[in-house]
Amino acid sequence: MSNESISGEIVVTVNGKDHQLPSGSTAHDLVASLGLEGRPVAVELNEHVVPRVELTGRVLHQDDRLEDMRSPHDARNCFR
Repeated sequence: MSNESISGEIVVTVNGKDHQLPSGSTAHDLVASLGLEGRPVAVELNEHVVPRVELTGRVLHQDDRLEDMRSPHDARNCFR
């Protein structure tokens, strides 16, 4: 039995915070929903880096963990 909710949605963790997405969402869909589409981002999915060219094909699943979803520019400026 799947952990997917009855509503057809999944919950993934992004930088320690839960995000609810429609079932079948991709890593690209998540990046877009966070307002980062078109910006340089680093995506780590379950401790593995996902190359940018693979974001649209990487389907997310219940309880996936994503980290460091910010642009390198944002990362440089976060300590100012």
